[in-house]
Amino acid sequence: MHIQMARELGLNPKTFGKLANHRQEPWKRPLPEFIAHLYVKRFGKVPDVVQTIEEVAAAEMAGRQARKMRRLAAMPSSPTR
Repeated sequence: MHIQMARELGLNPKTFGKLANHRQEPWKRPLPEFIAHLYVKRFGKVPDVVQTIEEVAAAEMAGRQARKMRRLAAMPSSPTR
């Protein structure tokens, strides 16, 4: 769930090291708690549906295919010469 929230917030996974709670910085929240706090602050709630990365990718590919099929169906057929 925290990974999905971070992706929706636009956080880069490569920068999680900077955000992570370190022993030298006890005032920082633990990373999952920090991500949840940012998400609630921006969207006002926790995500309703939690999806895996594979599910998100499959839905995106299905959407692309559907758009492509609609575009092909809307194109007028070219006359043959």
